[in-house]
Amino acid sequence: MSETVDTRAQDAAVTVVPLVEPRGGVPPVIDTPAALDAAIAALRTTAGPIAVDAERASGYRYSQRAYLVQLHREPAPIMLIDPIALPDLRAVSEVIADSEWVLHAASQDLPSLREVGLAPTALFDTELAARLAGYERVGLGAMVELVLHRSLAKEHSAADWSRRPLPEPWLRYAALDVDILVDLRDALEAELGRQGKLEWARQEFTAVLNAAPPPPRTDPWRRTSGIHRVRNRRQLAVVRALWFARDELARRRDIAPGRVLGDSAIIAAATAAPADAEALGRVPGWGGRSTRRLVPQLWPTIAAVGALSDAELPRPALSGDGPPPPSRWPDRDPAAAGRLARAREALATVAQTHSMPVENLLTPELVRRLAWSPPGTDLATIEDYLRAGGARPWQVELTSQPLAAAMTPLP
Repeated sequence: MSETVDTRAQDAAVTVVPLVEPRGGVPPVIDTPAALDAAIAALRTTAGPIAVDAERASGYRYSQRAYLVQLHREPAPIMLIDPIALPDLRAVSEVIADSEWVLHAASQDLPSLREVGLAPTALFDTELAARLAGYERVGLGAMVELVLHRSLAKEHSAADWSRRPLPEPWLRYAALDVDILVDLRDALEAELGRQGKLEWARQEFTAVLNAAPPPPRTDPWRRTSGIHRVRNRRQLAVVRALWFARDELARRRDIAPGRVLGDSAIIAAATAAPADAEALGRVPGWGGRSTRRLVPQLWPTIAAVGALSDAELPRPALSGDGPPPPSRWPDRDPAAAGRLARAREALATVAQTHSMPVENLLTPELVRRLAWSPPGTDLATIEDYLRAGGARPWQVELTSQPLAAAMTPLP
């Protein structure tokens, strides 16, 4: 049985040292071709794992592009690159592509890094490593404190990184993120090796590198917060119409959709059923200085919903090729509900034995699909099913036998 990593309060004898300044100080932002050439030349003199990070402007901008890229590999200095001024960083990638890139929560940053030409061929994800090692809190700040006994302030993590010029405190924050990332990588690699999980981690890192972009969401407007308060199909159609109209405005302006019009305003308009533009302006969420300007622009969108036929209105529930929500299984298929309950119990035991979150053992969606419509109950069939669903070899090894037992009908 693997040991659980204690992520509770630090031992009283351990002194946590605040990180207030990166080693070598806060570097200048690289925003000219000449400065980038100098940085590339410095990287050519180094070897080994390289810390990589990217800052976006989520919550402020529509796009998920990187507004700052941070690199660090000793003995070269920390590099803060402005990808707005230098949008093509393929020359940097050519120098470091064959090195191991160290990122925290790599799946979040890789799309924006690839967008500017930075594409790794080897990866160490410190957040994923921490999950596999059994840590309960896996944010970068928490991991730096728990593992390296340093405190890393994260007050600028949700800042508007599209701002120019970037304030010096923000640059210090960005530099500190990569200053200690390789140290964290080394400590986690040692911990995974001690627990016998290093090969599991390598398989996971490869899966992150090779993962295809997620497919577009079906009916993304159905994720509008508060949609459960919408009671009929015509109201749903108003939500749908306003969601797409808002999305187009946000895309054109490169502003986060919620900053154009809040979800609560969309739901309020759908449920209030205003009779005209003047009434819409009195609906909660539509009377502010910025939203008042949207009333004449978006009222025709709402009015057009009234002309839709019943056949054009959205259905209350999503349809798809997957199983229904598990809450409906006992009525729809009691045997499937039993299989899912046994599968969950078996996987929880395996996850506890190996001190990791059950969702890192297998994706919940794969487990639900298996339980709803199992291809068979013999071990080889279950192994093939898991592999076809994207499970890695270590996951198949740990879960196939208990899942085969869970799929077997009770006597």
